[in-house]
Amino acid sequence: MGYRNLRDCIVDLERTGQLIRIEQEVDPDLEMAEIHRRVYEAGGPALLFTQVKGCAFPMVSNLFGTPERIRYLFRDTLRAVRHLIELKIDPGTFWKNPWRYRDVPGALVHMLPRPVKNGPILAQETTIRQLPQLRCWPRDGGAFITLPVVYTEEVDRPGWRHSNLGMYRVQLSGNHYEPDREVGLHYQIHRGIGVHHAAALRQGVPLRVNVIVGGPPALTLAAVMPLPEGMPELAFAGALGGHRIALVTPPSPDKMTRRQGAQGTEEPIALPPCHPVSLAPCLPIPAEADFCICGTVDPQRLLPEGPFGDHLGYYSLVHDFPVLQVERVYHRPGAIWPFTVVGRPPQEDTCFGDLIHELTGPIIPSVVPGVHAVHAVDAAGVHPLLLAIGSERYVPYARQRRPQELLTCANALLGQGQLSLAKYLLIVAHEDDPELDIHDIAAFFRHLLERVDWQTDLHFQTRTTIDTLDYSGSGLNEGSKVVIAAAGGKRRSLGVELPQKLPLPEGFGKPRVCLPGVLAIEAPKYPGPAGATPPDVEKFCRLLEETYVPMQNIGARMEEFPLMVLVDESDFTAHSLRNWLWVTFTRSNPAADIHGVGAFTHQKHWGCTGPLVIDARIKPHHAPPLEEDPAITRRVEALAAPGGPLYRII
Repeated sequence: MGYRNLRDCIVDLERTGQLIRIEQEVDPDLEMAEIHRRVYEAGGPALLFTQVKGCAFPMVSNLFGTPERIRYLFRDTLRAVRHLIELKIDPGTFWKNPWRYRDVPGALVHMLPRPVKNGPILAQETTIRQLPQLRCWPRDGGAFITLPVVYTEEVDRPGWRHSNLGMYRVQLSGNHYEPDREVGLHYQIHRGIGVHHAAALRQGVPLRVNVIVGGPPALTLAAVMPLPEGMPELAFAGALGGHRIALVTPPSPDKMTRRQGAQGTEEPIALPPCHPVSLAPCLPIPAEADFCICGTVDPQRLLPEGPFGDHLGYYSLVHDFPVLQVERVYHRPGAIWPFTVVGRPPQEDTCFGDLIHELTGPIIPSVVPGVHAVHAVDAAGVHPLLLAIGSERYVPYARQRRPQELLTCANALLGQGQLSLAKYLLIVAHEDDPELDIHDIAAFFRHLLERVDWQTDLHFQTRTTIDTLDYSGSGLNEGSKVVIAAAGGKRRSLGVELPQKLPLPEGFGKPRVCLPGVLAIEAPKYPGPAGATPPDVEKFCRLLEETYVPMQNIGARMEEFPLMVLVDESDFTAHSLRNWLWVTFTRSNPAADIHGVGAFTHQKHWGCTGPLVIDARIKPHHAPPLEEDPAITRRVEALAAPGGPLYRII
């Protein structure tokens, strides 16, 4: 029941035709990542690279690359996990149909990790430089681990019950890291490891960290699950994996250890001096893991980390982050290095997100009363755009409904872990359309734009936190949010054809309809400076305001387009819903980039009487978007020629 290790998973996928071997030598520097992206985009199989240039370890990717495959991997346990979640929401449900929950006792047993005295992971050792050196995008600052499972425990309450298992990227080379002795550890705000790091800072001691690569696939999925603080991901991994996770504790580090050499001989490795605390018992390691980097984070030491091509579709730039001082690098015999590639959505992590929505979506109404559904939009980079459907039950006798309970729901959502990183939270009332599907994004925007009143329904938060990877704000982790709440009957019909003779200032043009009621308008290059209202936007809004009332024909058509987005390329933006979502919500900071026709401020509330205008042009402070290397692209395309390993796959 479930896979005990990564090799069992690979064997099964190959046996069922869901994995292919690439026997030709492939370079982990850019080439392997582009192969992965192309195969993922084609809905192709998992990939086992047996000949990795410059490395003795094989690599595997795209394990979770389709919804069908990710469900296949956990086919024996997903139902039990869903039943656990149902009982978490309402324990009384058990007595209505006890037979339905017959798989729950076994899942509960599997949630308890199993200590063992030895395991395959401790069989051999190596160095950081001998690990696969994967680089995914041309401007990446070095090699990175892209599927790390990072394990920490509370320094004052050690043990797995107070542990965190998270996916925080690890930089293996580049920048100022001392080879084989240091690696970079990047984590975003509101992550469990941050709580453990803060406790280590308070006590003035290093934080012990294990970076696990490979092992049972359930570990990988558990590491990205948004579990409540205090619920150990190791327990969830056991339930999802269908067996208790075996944990082995390595011996305490000394100043000299040994690794398996290139010719199979053992060689000594000199280790950095250890802090006294690091001589205490080490953290446990999943016994069936493929690799584990053990070390400590010095609470006082930071080094530049990055750049790295990230999941918003841009590079995260160089910033100071914690440094992991490496003590040992373990690996099992026949170890295989799993990896993924992140970039502009959709990518393989989109499949993670779909399953997470499926498993955790039913929990939201029990955590936030009045909320029916929530959708973090993958195409917009996940955190920038959050859609929600809530109740509007306050003052049920009112003749004219307006958002009231929706605002309570919105504030509660923005207080929930990773949901708090949303820049745009759009929420509508369930009562207005009980059949509205939160995952039908076009229908959701139509519903909202038919009802929203820009004079009353915009609610800003300024100088607050946003995603660490989002560079549209005013600084690292700094930006703004807006809640757009709409309730009541339809206020307008939405346009689907371009308005005739739309007045536009010089330099603005090529309006395109992106969605009903939404125009993308090509604007001049952003003039800056960041944060100030650009004079060309002021001119744009003023001209439309002057035209709005005197020219009833144009004014009526403008009413059909309540949302206008200023962009660098309107044809690209309007080409697909995916493009519009990405451009609009990754390239704008609400407080700085939302403008409006007929804008006003009343008692510190901002609104507008005409269309809302979002400036979604690229700004000087934005990170560069991700682009592939043309030379690498040509090499990958050659592999897809007749007779090549990727023929008829990409």
